[in-house]
Order: sequence, then structure tokens, then C-alpha cells
Amino acid sequence: MKTVMGLFFTFLWSSAAIATKFGLYSTTPMLLATTRFLMAGLLLFLYVYLFNRKYPWPKLQDWFPLIILGLLNTTLYLGATFWALNYVSAGLFNLFVTTNPFIVAILSYLWLKRKVSLKEWLGMIVAAIGLLIATWPSFTSNEVKGIGLLILGLGMVSMSIGSVYYKKSNLSLPNIVINTWQVLIGGVVLIPITYILEKDSYFIKMDYYLLGSLIWLVFIISIATMLLWFYLLKQDAVRANNWLFMTPIFGYVLAAIFLNESITMNDLIATLLVITGLLLSGNLAIHSKKFLKLSNRKSNRF
Repeated sequence: MKTVMGLFFTFLWSSAAIATKFGLYSTTPMLLATTRFLMAGLLLFLYVYLFNRKYPWPKLQDWFPLIILGLLNTTLYLGATFWALNYVSAGLFNLFVTTNPFIVAILSYLWLKRKVSLKEWLGMIVAAIGLLIATWPSFTSNEVKGIGLLILGLGMVSMSIGSVYYKKSNLSLPNIVINTWQVLIGGVVLIPITYILEKDSYFIKMDYYLLGSLIWLVFIISIATMLLWFYLLKQDAVRANNWLFMTPIFGYVLAAIFLNESITMNDLIATLLVITGLLLSGNLAIHSKKFLKLSNRKSNRF
């Protein structure tokens, strides 16, 4: 079941890049990001506290962790990655996503005293090599700029810290309440940042591209996928972040379908190495054995 949830998460998470591409036909990156988070936060707030009313308000001691999560997971991570798209290619962005499991593993070891096995390290290295092969052409293009790498790196480090901090803070609030406040707080903080960065360049066209992009980013990504992400983090922060290795692979397929982008031999090699890395790290191996046992039991009935 965890394998299915992990694969479903990576599929949805990778679709965010496709939805963002469509949205950028009609507006600027930071304005799109801020609109997305404010809409998602307000809708969650209405559902949690007006229509449902069964969820608790955060206690005094909960506010500090919620503010930190909002800044790390929404303002810094997602804000930085949206802004970085002005300077770096999608391929390089995919490569940076794979740094998260390494950073989370190190932080979990130092902060949570969670032992990272040799198999897990080996699996992450093999998967990262595969994605390096797939995205290597980005390094030789003119799209790579130092400021873009710096902003993207900041975003990835922020997400890693947010993942481990969430596990460490051990908030007793329901996941939907945590997500409500982290998205809302992060979106509010992004308002002045968006104004400063895009006050002279922003534009917005109210068309089907923008509407479809916002519907997918708000309801599917910011609400549904983030709730699934919190579920995976509660199980194991390192294992949850390892699923990010699959995100670029799903991204290639979705881009080919919806954006007519070609899939190269490098992409196919990367897919093989990423799946091998996940098998080595144990994310798929353990559950594959359970699946085989279940299949054998069913086959013995006939």
C-alpha cells in the first residue's frame, strides 16, 4: 500500500510542473505561485473552520511550528522554485529535486538520530547518477545562470529542512489543519515578495490556460497532494523523500503527452537507474515481496 501511495504522490507532484507551464502562458511565476497558495489556503480554511467545524484551532504552542513550516515549505521552497524558472531549465530543476533525499537523510541522521543504512545510501547514489545522466545537457546550455542555481538550491534545502522539521515537531494537529495554515501563512508572506520581484514585469490574462492551471495547482497539488505528502512523512521522512527520485521520470512522460516534448535515450537510461536505485534503497523491494506473496496465495486458490 505504501508503494502505491508513494508512486501516486510522485505522479501528482510531477504534474505540477506541467500545470505551471500552462499557467505561465498567462501570467508571471511569482504571481501564479502567490495566487495558487492564497486560493488553496482560503479554500482549506473555509472547509476546516466554517463548513466542517470539527477540526481544532491550533494551540498557542502550535503556532511557531506552523509559521516555520509555512515559511520553509511554501514561501521559501515553492516560491524559490517558481522564481528560479526564470533562470534555469526544467531539466536542471529535475536534477535539483534529487538532492532532497540526500539532505533529508543527513538531517535525519543529525537531528532525528535516524540511522541511514548502506543500502539506502547506495540506492540514492544510483538514482542520482541516473538523473544526472538525464539532465547533463542542461549544464552545457546557455540556460544555466548562477543566480538561478542559487535560488533553486535555496528552495531545495528549504524543503529538506521542512520535511525533517515536520517530523521533529510532532504536531498533534490533523494533517489538513497543518496544511491549511502552512499554505495560508506561506501565501501571505509571498505577497510583498511577489510585489518586490515582479512589480515592473507582471502580467495576467484571464483565459483557459490560467483557469485550468489554477484549478489543478490548488485542488490537486496544494491540497490533495500535500495531504498525501504529510502522510508519507509521518511514516518515514527519508523514505518519503526518496520517492522524489521518481518525480522527473513521471515528468518526462507527462511532458511528452501534454507538451509534445520528446523522450531521449538519456531519459530511458535515467528511468532504469532510478528504479534500480529505489529497489536498492528498499522502497520497492520490500513491498514487491509482499505483492509476490499475495499473488502466489491468490494463484494457489485456482
